[in-house]
Amino acid sequence: MTAPAQLRIDFVSDVACPWCAIGLASLQQALAQLDGTVQAEIHLQPFELNPQLQPEGEDANEHLMRKYGMGEEQLEANRAAIRERAAALGFAFNMRKGSRIYNTFDAHRLLHWAELDSRDRALALKQALLRAYFTDGKNVAEREILVGIAREAGLNADEARRVLESGEYADAVRAQERQFQQAGIHSVPATIVNGQYLISGGQPPEVFEQALREIATAARTPRSAMH
Repeated sequence: MTAPAQLRIDFVSDVACPWCAIGLASLQQALAQLDGTVQAEIHLQPFELNPQLQPEGEDANEHLMRKYGMGEEQLEANRAAIRERAAALGFAFNMRKGSRIYNTFDAHRLLHWAELDSRDRALALKQALLRAYFTDGKNVAEREILVGIAREAGLNADEARRVLESGEYADAVRAQERQFQQAGIHSVPATIVNGQYLISGGQPPEVFEQALREIATAARTPRSAMH
């Protein structure tokens, strides 16, 4: 039996990015379909869509209409499309008029800390953060809420609070953000496989599956056989 192809997947995303929630759920469905064919390590990488936002955030409709130059009708049509795509993946997207958008830097610091503990725990924290923001409408810039989300994901709440209050990992997160921006990543989600293949956007599971299957085949093919 052929050994599974080893894939390192860097998933570059933000907590306040709906297509990132869709992309992550799609990627995980694709990997479940490829179980036994590939052995993937997912590394969560930080990207801030709105690094300038204050902790109290901003009205989401006002922010998005100004940022993308769209009217309210177009915004609601976009949300309906996102809601439908998310529902098909088992994710409840409840953003609506009156929702707010928040600064996510502390959430990224917490994710960095969680990944140092365990990639599985970091993934559980990422999923809990996405649910808290998009499904439950929680303020993911508020530190006590972040502590509660960390606890829900199986992490030590006291240690999470210490990390948040200390400002720890701020430099590490900024360095990672710079690294991916300098590599040409300016929109998310961006899924980078084995440091050389880029899958852009919140693709459907079948697109991820096909791409990963092709990459796995290439990974198993000796370089001499490719010439």
